[in-house]
Amino acid sequence: MLSRRRTAVVAAVFVVMGGLVTPAATASAAPPGAPGAPGDKADWLPADKTGFGTARSTGSRVWYTLRGGALSEVFYPDLSTPSVRDLELVVTDGRTFTDRESKATRQSTRPTDPRSLTYRQVNTARSGKYRITKTYVTDPARSTLLIDVDFTSLDGRPYQVYALYDPSLGNGGMDDAGSVAGGVLVARDRRTASALAAVPAPEAVSNGYLGASDGWTDLRNDHRMDWTYASAPAGNLVQTARLALTGTKARRHVTLALGFGGSPAAARGAARASLDAGFPAISRAYAAGWHRYLDGLRRPPASAARITAAYTTSVMVLAAAEDKAHRGAFIASPSMPWVWGKEIKDLSSPSGAYHLVWSRDLYQIATALLAAGDRAAAGRALDYLFGTQQKADGSFPQNSRVDGTPVWTGLQLDEVALPIVLAWQLGRHDRATYTAVRRAARFLTGYRDAKSGHAAPYSPQERWENAAGYSPSTIAAAVAGLVCAADLARKAGDRASARRWLATADTWQRHIEGWTVTRNGPYSARPYYLRLTVDGKPDRGTKYGISDGGPAAVDQRRVVDAGFLELVRLGVKPAKDPAITASLPVVDRRLAVTTPTGRFWHRFDSDGYGETRDGGMWRITDPGSALTLGRAWPLLAGERGEYELAAGRKANTYLAAMAATASSSLLIAEQVWDGRPPAADVGHGTLSATPLIWSHAQLVRLAWSIDAGKPVERPAVVYCRYAAHC
Repeated sequence: MLSRRRTAVVAAVFVVMGGLVTPAATASAAPPGAPGAPGDKADWLPADKTGFGTARSTGSRVWYTLRGGALSEVFYPDLSTPSVRDLELVVTDGRTFTDRESKATRQSTRPTDPRSLTYRQVNTARSGKYRITKTYVTDPARSTLLIDVDFTSLDGRPYQVYALYDPSLGNGGMDDAGSVAGGVLVARDRRTASALAAVPAPEAVSNGYLGASDGWTDLRNDHRMDWTYASAPAGNLVQTARLALTGTKARRHVTLALGFGGSPAAARGAARASLDAGFPAISRAYAAGWHRYLDGLRRPPASAARITAAYTTSVMVLAAAEDKAHRGAFIASPSMPWVWGKEIKDLSSPSGAYHLVWSRDLYQIATALLAAGDRAAAGRALDYLFGTQQKADGSFPQNSRVDGTPVWTGLQLDEVALPIVLAWQLGRHDRATYTAVRRAARFLTGYRDAKSGHAAPYSPQERWENAAGYSPSTIAAAVAGLVCAADLARKAGDRASARRWLATADTWQRHIEGWTVTRNGPYSARPYYLRLTVDGKPDRGTKYGISDGGPAAVDQRRVVDAGFLELVRLGVKPAKDPAITASLPVVDRRLAVTTPTGRFWHRFDSDGYGETRDGGMWRITDPGSALTLGRAWPLLAGERGEYELAAGRKANTYLAAMAATASSSLLIAEQVWDGRPPAADVGHGTLSATPLIWSHAQLVRLAWSIDAGKPVERPAVVYCRYAAHC
């Protein structure tokens, strides 16, 4: 490692009269600022990540993701705020070729330790000229990402290696300013700063604007770094560092540090302190934090014996998805799928919806962590939920940033009910919890939709969020929530509320089939459950639109999903209820797909929330266009497995199927390719959100349910009232 003194000397070589120069240049040749502001429009990388990591400590508020053999988005200072687009290496011989590692190499990303979120990328040039090996950790003691880089020339020739760093500080890439301070590349916006430093120190650095004066634009022209701009005022900043690497003999290794802070000085200080501590010591501390966490949980269930690595990774991914500044806030995914990463202003906050907190997803995560033995995290999740409960009426935001700020304005009754179920599962009988439960239960029983005039359990949105009506899955959550609320009310001495809520729950439970089971639908001679009815009249051919390019108007009797299984998982109906068993073959015929990794299901008929027909990115399309296709969801296999357990059958094949969809880095996607074009990688992740935290939660919970012989999330108080004689 270079000493501080040598680093300062090296830095002094480059800073001359406010301009930055290479050793071969002169002060007069150094342009002071980069041209071409503000540069090309900023966006985010696709969502199919191959790595996701962070230190267990709360003192390090940095999360990193990997994709395409390089670093992709880095989140700082919280999980709703991506602050880096990417950092990748460029290799050139200075004369005949210039390669971006994300485009010119064969890539492999794998964990280095099955009990730590430490990942190693090995990128081998398709030309056979070189190999890049990078290992990633975050410093548990400070907000720094460290990258250990080994660059090897495979043909014995010396090469030049550059780091291209694209910051997008504070969830936006068009207002970052770049400069050089003490030999370190510093980026800043109004509230956040980053610092890119290295040991050994870079041989040259530059600031520029994407597409105009950035390092790639420079290098691809003549394979040489001709531009060494000392600064770049606000714009789409890209910073470039020529690393002290050739791939031969002693010039094979560099450690990169990407530090963050509220000011340039703080970011530089974090990066320098981490480099001084050294990658070996920090990587050991990083791994030790994850080892301690896992050691404090229950031993993996017997059902996971053949998928231990996938199970353990899933537990760590769940834990990593919790924000460190706002405890209990677990995001949906550290990714920006499809148009969500293109800053579509009328759809979302600047970088999309997946790094927000959703009440429903948080319930899935909390119940999985509770099963795995992290009761404290499940408790923090409940505290977060009740902390974001809307004071005006007792409902919950459709989603929120990790600081609790609501983002979308939709209402979903299952997102109001599931926090009550979680409170019951945690045995929370304290006064503050019951006060929040009572407000939620009162909202459920008193809700009436202003637009349609329908009263609860009609919901403006069901769990897939793009249709209103009477949904079996929503009603299941609402009934379970009221029964759990009544039990908590009895414990609090509020018997009057308990009686009212039970009476409402019983009424809704009796009317589920009348609202959602059709007896004259086209898919079966036996009555079967619909995805939803918009009017509570399942034998009418009332039409509604399937969003995301699906039919503009379709007979509600022709749209099914497997949401009715929530009735069994939450104890509202017995597994062998005739309407349940009659509906299973319908959804299997309509929605199931068998892949090399196992059997999975689409969400519902004509679902368009997925890639285009040729496998391109999902985009917003007109109703009825049918240009995009929703693929199969691994988590639906897990839900089916929980149903099979409730029916007295085995579910190991469903657990194995979910695990088999995982990437080589053991991350599970939102959706998997289903055999429709493109035909490659059938049964493996699409370009959808990866990792989807709900997918990992479902795997963990199914594993524990298999060991228990029943769904572990099923509230006994609901099950005993409706589905069994307890």
